[in-house]
Amino acid sequence: MSLLVEKTSSGREYKVKDMSQADFGRLEIDLAEVEMPGLMSCRAEFGSSQPFKGAKITGSLHMTIQTAVLIETLTALGAEVRWCSCNIFSTQDHAAAAIARDSAAVFAWKGETLQEYWWCTERSLDWGPDGGPDLIVDDGGDATLLIHEGVKAEEEYEKTGKLPDPATTDNAEFQIVLTIIRDGLKTDPKKYSRMKQRLVGVSEETTTGVKRLYQMQANGTLLFPAINVNDSVTKSKFDNLYGCCHSLPDGLMRATDVMIAGKTAVVCGYGDVGKGCASALKKASARVIVTEIDPICALQAIMEGLQVLPLEDVVSEADIFVTTTGNKDIIMVGDMRKMKNNAIVCNIGHFDNEIDMQGLETFPGVKRITIKPQTDRWVFPDTQSGVIILAEGRLMNLGCATGHPSFVMSCSFTNQVIAQLELWKEKDTGKYEKKVYVLPKHLDEKVAALHLGKLGARITKLSKDQSDYLSIPIEGPYKPPLYRY
Repeated sequence: MSLLVEKTSSGREYKVKDMSQADFGRLEIDLAEVEMPGLMSCRAEFGSSQPFKGAKITGSLHMTIQTAVLIETLTALGAEVRWCSCNIFSTQDHAAAAIARDSAAVFAWKGETLQEYWWCTERSLDWGPDGGPDLIVDDGGDATLLIHEGVKAEEEYEKTGKLPDPATTDNAEFQIVLTIIRDGLKTDPKKYSRMKQRLVGVSEETTTGVKRLYQMQANGTLLFPAINVNDSVTKSKFDNLYGCCHSLPDGLMRATDVMIAGKTAVVCGYGDVGKGCASALKKASARVIVTEIDPICALQAIMEGLQVLPLEDVVSEADIFVTTTGNKDIIMVGDMRKMKNNAIVCNIGHFDNEIDMQGLETFPGVKRITIKPQTDRWVFPDTQSGVIILAEGRLMNLGCATGHPSFVMSCSFTNQVIAQLELWKEKDTGKYEKKVYVLPKHLDEKVAALHLGKLGARITKLSKDQSDYLSIPIEGPYKPPLYRY
């Protein structure tokens, strides 16, 4: 693979699909700013003090129009930024072009190969000889993973001279990661160790990345502090639930032109993402069935008027299947063989291991018919019956559509800005250890407050007597630390 970093006239590095789309991207960014009041309020409140002056921030998060507003909020607050997308299909090329031209180093385009994807991730972390970023904005944890795996390999290499061996894993993507680290060790055996020493912390956007962080904390391998943005009230509810209410039907329509009304739809998982998907499908007059392992989530689904059944009970009768679990091996090739002809199978989680794409791709005699990018019909040889797979089993809300509305992402991304400010402000105080934290409730509430003016809301203020009666400070926080809903 031969990819070359390009430079703007001012010397900023980038690699995007088409810089001629930058003007179009700028027009859409201007529209999105009006619908992202939390981020614009951050600029108004913090911009003059330049709190990120001197900070180098790497982002690995879907390079969309909404993310462009996040990036330019970070730069407006004084940061220098390098960015890549966190999924091979999620980049909006006009957004990438506008940011690369105007604001930050960007390495992202829609339809990357896995090798290109990890090249972009590596470039986003490449700040030259000074050691890497001060802060990371991560979504799914790939930038964090590359540093952790790099440090582990460098320490092993220093002790034993042993290089990582990609043949030790059958995971094609992790083979690429190990190859990158192995090849880098030969030229710079301390690259990731220098990054570790410089890093102040990471703020993580989504469930999968958060799970990785908690696993590393549990086994004592987490290298720097982390803030779990995903479990902020103003992120989990607005992004995962309300966002999916919009983006699932949008993606289905764009990819397949299917009429949802009258169809039977199976939603695998009833967490916030699953709830949003089920709500959208139900509102579109589909019959919705939920699969669930958690009795509390199952009860919630039942109380919403949904059926709860195992996949095997409904696999041959449903028309649409949506995986939302964050787990692995949810819909296997054996399940797909039992489905109706042209049943639609898609994932709205972060990773691609909920749907058994490897089993499908290697099934003897299976035929792939690409209808359009990210919409493929796979036909089994014995039955001549096929299933329609969206976004190659990856997240269809960005692979096949344009993701969540700008206001929804304003809530999520304002959490990111506040988390980054918190990590940077406290970098020398010892407040944050090598552990995973959630945003304190007063900052979670701050994110909500930054949005209220745009919506015409004016909240009531407690009197001193009321404050004393409830044992709640007049200025908050109003919720206890464990509150999520």
